Amino acid sequence: MGRAGTGTGGEAVAAVVAGPLLLLLLARPPPASAGYSGKSEVGLVSEHFSQAPQRLSFYSWYGSARLFRFRVPPDAVLLRWLLQVSRESGAACTDAEITVHFRSGAPPVINPLGTSFPDDTAVQPSFQVGVPLSTTPRSNASVNVSHPAPGDWFVAAHLPPSSQKIELKGLAPTCAYVFQPELLVTRVVEISIMEPDVPLPQTLLSHPSYLKVFVPDYTRELLLELRDCVSNGSLGCPVRLTVGPVTLPSNFQKVLTCTGAPWPCRLLLPSPPWDRWLQVTAESLVGPLGTVAFSAVAALTACRPRSVTIQPLLQSSQNQSFNASSGLLSPSPDHQDLGRSGRVDRSPFCLTNYPVTREDMDVVSVHFQPLDRVSVRVCSDTPSVMRLRLNTGMDSGGSLTISLRANKTEMRNETVVVACVNAASPFLGFNTSLNCTTAFFQGYPLSLSAWSRRANLIIPYPETDNWYLSLQLMCPENAEDCEQAVVHVETTLYLVPCLNDCGPYGQCLLLRRHSYLYASCSCKAGWRGWSCTDNSTAQTVAQQRAATLLLTLSNLMFLAPIAVSVRRFFLVEASVYAYTMFFSTVLFLLGTLVIAMSLQLDRRGMWNMLGPCLFAFVIMASMWAYRCGHRRQCYPTSWQRWAFYLLPGVSMASVGIAIYTSMMTSDNYYYTHSIWHILLAGSAALLLPPPDQPAEPWACSQKFPCHYQICKNDREELYAVT
Repeated sequence: MGRAGTGTGGEAVAAVVAGPLLLLLLARPPPASAGYSGKSEVGLVSEHFSQAPQRLSFYSWYGSARLFRFRVPPDAVLLRWLLQVSRESGAACTDAEITVHFRSGAPPVINPLGTSFPDDTAVQPSFQVGVPLSTTPRSNASVNVSHPAPGDWFVAAHLPPSSQKIELKGLAPTCAYVFQPELLVTRVVEISIMEPDVPLPQTLLSHPSYLKVFVPDYTRELLLELRDCVSNGSLGCPVRLTVGPVTLPSNFQKVLTCTGAPWPCRLLLPSPPWDRWLQVTAESLVGPLGTVAFSAVAALTACRPRSVTIQPLLQSSQNQSFNASSGLLSPSPDHQDLGRSGRVDRSPFCLTNYPVTREDMDVVSVHFQPLDRVSVRVCSDTPSVMRLRLNTGMDSGGSLTISLRANKTEMRNETVVVACVNAASPFLGFNTSLNCTTAFFQGYPLSLSAWSRRANLIIPYPETDNWYLSLQLMCPENAEDCEQAVVHVETTLYLVPCLNDCGPYGQCLLLRRHSYLYASCSCKAGWRGWSCTDNSTAQTVAQQRAATLLLTLSNLMFLAPIAVSVRRFFLVEASVYAYTMFFSTVLFLLGTLVIAMSLQLDRRGMWNMLGPCLFAFVIMASMWAYRCGHRRQCYPTSWQRWAFYLLPGVSMASVGIAIYTSMMTSDNYYYTHSIWHILLAGSAALLLPPPDQPAEPWACSQKFPCHYQICKNDREELYAVT
């Protein structure tokens, strides 16, 4: 019932979305009623928001996606995202499709690799669009959302999944893909306020009418009604009401069409979102020349909460017992204040409110617990409700984990504890339905029984809002069995950066976009998934041990050049090789060795390897040319040195460099890098120069008849005539 559209420009339409299904169609410029045409509607203003462009990466984990955060103001009636994608011009730039995800209230939960999530994880498919880059280096697209929810909206963009090839940066040609979103917001400044049970007269012409009603805490139902409808263009009441905001990826916006409907035209909303304004848009269906007059009425039904006082809970924490009758507190007046004439349900209490403490432990890390720190009393007459405050704006970057455990002695075969986790308002209709659906949110169900006394729920990236846990005791076979039954349920409620700290095969990393922080898992050893629990491509323990042994023991090949250097008295070279062997072995053995230089240099950067190699080559070539010129002969002079040492050494080094630069991937890294160690050490042993031949300090090789002779010192290259 909300409207969303996407496209690349030109005349177009907006798509009507029914229920959770949002259809993306090619978008045209919005109509005049949205405020974008030359003749904009009176009472609407437009605002523009933009963020700096970011370079996109090929997707390998959540940190590869580029996240953008926008703040949508209240009373917005239309969002239009302008998506701009560009790339460099060159042979390295190929056709690609950029995927853009949208979500309201929290970062989108995406899964481009098709990996599995942990057990008990509730995941909704993300709302996404594709922006192709083919013939032109630039591409634009647009996404329209009508009646959006106010607050944070997140946009995440990434390139297709990356190839697993490991390349040296600067050696292989690269292409830069840049993405920049811009947001155009149309919001209404002339809006009518609906007071409870007070008729609000409205007259519709060619433009819609915007209304809003405030829903306070502990509202059980909201009834919207159209009365006294008169139209000069058609029979009945040709009015369409659009109630509530659009949220992506799910959408539960309500649309009421009164044409031909039974009179009066009504819309009942159970458990509407608490403590916020609810927007209502009325549109005429008779055309631009007709008029429709009616009166809109909003009726609120209050919920009588049974609140648990703090003092008995504090006493129960010392005595480890709690008398439920002493913990009752009459509803305070502000719980019933729904306006001048809002109705209060005089029936028995509709819920039992358990106070919850919020303990901030760390960044994106919160602990929720009841004030008694023990359990929650669950009965059959009213739901037991706990409020989890995740509305600070910085709580949506982690995972909400909920664990329930029922008391074993209190659970009977015929009793079941049902629970619902909802945002914005609690689910209270356990006696009529168990679908956990409130007015604008589909909750997450849980259940406890005598055969399954534990239940768990994981919600990655929960929306920024107040969350509610509702529990009630049910007896499906005979309701009378539950009248006197009581079950105490232990609750474990946490907001954590990463579930189980990503397990043994992952690392929880804290990511940042400006001042917003969110967490994600970076997996290793072939493990994948949101929490590194997908073992479809994982290495076995034997494979991991073999890989570790290959990477560490292959460094022992440096013992050969060390031994040759020591035997030939090249002590400096022997020290360099020993240093390289030791720290390379420790690096792969420990896996987490941190070197200060690694904070400044990229170990896969081209110049990190090519720079020292070129420097060493220039020095060796210069010295070789100098020696050859000074001695008037080219080194080496024997063909055996060329055939058995120099050519094999250069060949091994060349093959090793080729493997290092062009053949390594994430899958074969353990093998190719081990071969690189072996070839590098072997080439070093073969390319070492031969030792100096033993000779006398002064050799007199030529004598003259005049009793003079020429003597030469081979080591110092000095000549003397004696």
